[in-house]
Amino acid sequence: MAGLAIRSLVLSQFRSHRLTRLVFDGRPVALHGPNGAGKTNILEAVSLLSPGRGLRRAATEDLARRPERIGWKIASDVAGLDAAHEVATFATGSEARVVRIDGKAATQVMLGRVLRILWLVPAMDRLWIEAAEGRRRFLDRITLSFVPDHAEAVLTYDKAMRERNRLLKDQVSDPHWYGVMEARMAEAAALIDANRAAALSRLAAAQDGAETAFPRADLTLVHPEGHAPDLALALAEGRRRDMAAGRTLQGPHRVDLAAVFAVKGVAAEQCSTGEQKALLISLILANARALATDLGRAPVLLLDEVAAHLDAGRRAALYDEICALGAQALMTGTEPALFDSLGARAQSLAVSEDGGVSEVTG
Repeated sequence: MAGLAIRSLVLSQFRSHRLTRLVFDGRPVALHGPNGAGKTNILEAVSLLSPGRGLRRAATEDLARRPERIGWKIASDVAGLDAAHEVATFATGSEARVVRIDGKAATQVMLGRVLRILWLVPAMDRLWIEAAEGRRRFLDRITLSFVPDHAEAVLTYDKAMRERNRLLKDQVSDPHWYGVMEARMAEAAALIDANRAAALSRLAAAQDGAETAFPRADLTLVHPEGHAPDLALALAEGRRRDMAAGRTLQGPHRVDLAAVFAVKGVAAEQCSTGEQKALLISLILANARALATDLGRAPVLLLDEVAAHLDAGRRAALYDEICALGAQALMTGTEPALFDSLGARAQSLAVSEDGGVSEVTG
């Protein structure tokens, strides 16, 4: 089964890349080179071919090459869900980034209808022990991979909540204004909750019976304030408390994601560092398997420095699963030896300290 794929990629004034042109052949890609050479910047560029702020969640102006800061552009030919497309995104200064698909203006949400991109980066290694906000972002990225329109529901909810919070901070007491915001929040929250629950169900199904070297992770949603079947009513009843706090204390923006190492019955935050990493890889692979089943094509995977945290057996198992999926995975590492077990199944690219990229053959 052929997966979704980046066929070519051009980076102009993006991060450390003044002008870099890459051509991919659909196989997994091993990008190797010294630290600081710009390997992760290539993965970040690909991540911006999907909705959102990319794998580093960087501000638009921070993506421009320094010291020039004249703006940046990413252009790509992709094998998309329905056909081949030309996808470009760019920005000047601090202005919002622009998206074009086949030369026509597009929204970021539309990127999710062309490609599905999943990623795992070293910053996510602390996912199970950091604040709940990081786990919500992780959950919503997974959900977005299944339901591209999930982003619109989240944006609608967040906008209405910000307006309600402004009323709370200003000590506004008029119930009419609150009612409008709370009804909008409740409607969007119902979609968010349904999308998240469906995403977790798809992950669970993708892990059932899967032959994998990575441990199963059982996921549940945690509502610190309890789950309110009627959020509009709960928000109305909680206005006095929320006004005292100056913010909204109940809703999908407060949900946490809990994970359990299934075989051991141990919560993820209590697992070893290696086990936590294995659980993350397991979830990314389950996400990819579920999407491949739903779409008939595997998503693009971005795996930054993933090989360095695995022993030789786990590395080989990861590469075997990626190849069995038919996924184009862009992986980074400091040493080419980290990718030896891939052999001819992967395209090998050496990234030099000056930002140059050359293909390694033989």
